[in-house]
Amino acid sequence: MTVNNERDLQGMKRAGQVVAETLRVLKTAAQPGVTPFELDALAGKVFAAHGAESAPRLEYGAPVNVFISVNDDIVHGLPTQRPLTAGDMVKIDVTPNVGGYVADAAITLALPPASPVVVQLLACGEAALAGAIRAAQLGRPLSGIGRAIETTVKKRGFTLLRELQGHGVGRAIHEQPNVPNFYHPGLKKPLHEGLVIAVEPMISSGRAWRTRTKRDGWTICTTDGGLAAHFEHTIMITGSGPLILTA
Repeated sequence: MTVNNERDLQGMKRAGQVVAETLRVLKTAAQPGVTPFELDALAGKVFAAHGAESAPRLEYGAPVNVFISVNDDIVHGLPTQRPLTAGDMVKIDVTPNVGGYVADAAITLALPPASPVVVQLLACGEAALAGAIRAAQLGRPLSGIGRAIETTVKKRGFTLLRELQGHGVGRAIHEQPNVPNFYHPGLKKPLHEGLVIAVEPMISSGRAWRTRTKRDGWTICTTDGGLAAHFEHTIMITGSGPLILTA
């Protein structure tokens, strides 16, 4: 999607605000003893209050309001009835459709107590996302986003899950362009004014970069049991720097 009028800009900002509010609510509610299923139901209430719908449900028939992935599950986790426990790593991926506009963001939480590895993994994911957003400057090549992510992850000694990537977003969840989380020299096309993309580094404490999909057909997990972190924002390219729509 390319935003080139005020209506589209306000539509994307509204969708981003619903994402941000949903993440704030679920972040507070995610405590030991609470189930991902309960968090999903809570997200549905936030969506309903804003006239929003689950974009994954609308577009792909996903049986969820939001995806919640725990520990070695990376993305697209189906919320379960298993209560969260102390030490769990919880990824919450929120993608509503608000009046025909779609925004997408994710956070990873560590329920205390967090091990030193978990603390470092979360810090790496946050730094990779921040670096990627800084790299998303008007006129610079798309490949710079992946370069920034890959550089951060390698420097900190974690594994980049290369099969998973960011994407365009706005009228649908997955639009062009694809936004790899590693440097791809062929992606020379410059980022243009108004382009809306979801930037989302996904990393692991393990050594295997390949992933697998579980029998439920949705949940993607690491292949070696490595803990996974996922951070994401929807941003718009502008002449004054990237605008984070989901903050």
